[in-house]
Amino acid sequence: MKIPFTTEQFFEIIEKYNLAVFPAQLIVILLGILSVILLHSKKESKNKLIGGFLGILWVWTGTAYHFAFFTEINKAAFLFGGLFVLQGLFFLFETFSRKKLEFEFRGKLMDYVAYFFLIFGLVIYPILLFFLENSLETTITLGLPCPSTILTFGFLMLTSTKLSKYLLIVPALWTIIGTSAAFNFGVYPDYLMAISALVAIVYLFMRKKGE
Repeated sequence: MKIPFTTEQFFEIIEKYNLAVFPAQLIVILLGILSVILLHSKKESKNKLIGGFLGILWVWTGTAYHFAFFTEINKAAFLFGGLFVLQGLFFLFETFSRKKLEFEFRGKLMDYVAYFFLIFGLVIYPILLFFLENSLETTITLGLPCPSTILTFGFLMLTSTKLSKYLLIVPALWTIIGTSAAFNFGVYPDYLMAISALVAIVYLFMRKKGE
């Protein structure tokens, strides 16, 4: 598939986003860290707080990045943005209406794998991009599509078996689309997105009831 923009244009859009929304990306990262901390909480409200964060994260990415910036170089971003907003609404629906999103860190092997995906999306991904690009302005952080998707797969792996599997569809579709950046633009941390998608989807469909 031919990419309708160059590597330079791609990172220019990232730079425009970072400069325009600052310090919002720092707030998004902070909320992500707080959501990870909440995994270990016994508060009854933690499921609503984590699920609400995921909903807001996907709506933010769809509107503040895809609609507001990425559409400048790729008109398909109108579709991408719509899918991200839809995914955010799905999270909010499952959290506040159906109340089927339940998060817990149980200390099992796959929980630690999920935790790695959380830390990768939050911290490791932007650090690797900073060293690859040697620029804060073009560093990709949580709130942009790919690290947000990796983090999401981590959180989904830490849900109960009540999880509605349709929540995997949009993140899986974006993984297919977004991984092309790893090949075309040298965004090598995106390879982990493909791994997180494969691991999460296989695990969530294979796990037994009550796990």
